[in-house]
Amino acid sequence: MNQKDINGYPFASYSKESYNSSEMLLRSKTFYEWMDTRRTCRDFSDKPVPKEVIENILLAASTAPSGAHKQPWSFCVVSDAEIKKQIRIAAETEEKESYENRMSDEWLNDLAPIGTDWQKPFLETAPYLIIVFSRSYEVESNGHKHQNYYVKESVGIACGFLLAAIHDAGLIALTHTPSPMNFLSKILRRPENERPFLLIPVGYAAEECWVPDLKRKSLQEISAWY
Repeated sequence: MNQKDINGYPFASYSKESYNSSEMLLRSKTFYEWMDTRRTCRDFSDKPVPKEVIENILLAASTAPSGAHKQPWSFCVVSDAEIKKQIRIAAETEEKESYENRMSDEWLNDLAPIGTDWQKPFLETAPYLIIVFSRSYEVESNGHKHQNYYVKESVGIACGFLLAAIHDAGLIALTHTPSPMNFLSKILRRPENERPFLLIPVGYAAEECWVPDLKRKSLQEISAWY
């Protein structure tokens, strides 16, 4: 690999394999159709998943772009049954309060076709919980707090990569956002510069797994061409 300095920093040459028009069309269509089979699932099997698979999924997520290449994320992986139980109890406490007192009627009506409620048994059933934390700053050796940039955008992109990698491995996932999520920081004893961003149970689909028969928006509904 060729290298050179730009403004005193090392740069590596980069070349991307290119395809002709027909190959691009086929690859883009195949990828879309494959991604379109991804679903958010709540029916997990407790079948073990090799740790190395989860490690590779995290590495794939970490290839996401980030502001100033600060990579402002931490992926906490929970497999311990007692910690998963603690997380479920805390999450269900917040979710029950949300469903009964915080959510508007409109919100609850929008959730009705998805069939959710405050009970979250998957938090104990799934072999792994991946809790994604955003890092607002880094603490340098001299105690200086070094700011991270575009943190929410960067972590959001990394989560997209993470979900695609989970799907590619033949596993299922759920993007769970109990609100507020501060209990995750306490249970996992995370540092002050981290905030919980997303809780993602990961595992195999249960033998009987049901998902809402929902339709995605059409290309015309999601795009505008100028």
